[in-house]
Amino acid sequence: MREANLNGAGRRKTSVARVIFRPGTGNIVVNSKPMDSYFGRETLKMIIRQPLQLTNTSGKYDISANVSGGGVSGQAGAIRHSIARVLLKLNPDLRTTLKKAGFLTRDPRMKERKKYGQKGARKRFQFSKR
Repeated sequence: MREANLNGAGRRKTSVARVIFRPGTGNIVVNSKPMDSYFGRETLKMIIRQPLQLTNTSGKYDISANVSGGGVSGQAGAIRHSIARVLLKLNPDLRTTLKKAGFLTRDPRMKERKKYGQKGARKRFQFSKR
């Protein structure tokens, strides 16, 4: 399509990621740090690379991600979601491939709030008949 910078946002649980694509060699930077130093676990790095590998675009773009909120796993999922959205902007023909893999679906699961007068979100105090 076009060779300008493309950006997109993705979310998972309480994490929000903003991603900027630039034509390049495949460097991924997260919050101004290399991805390898930001994410310790190999599975999280694999999660981020999944949409690129699925669409055979790894090594074509430099990706700069700004992510906030949640934990490292939620942040990795948010980055994956935003990368998939930008790839869709680049090439709309990839929609079926990305949709089938589940990369375009936002994971809405969040922690349920604690209710007043109770111990937790679902936990209740012990019932006493007398």
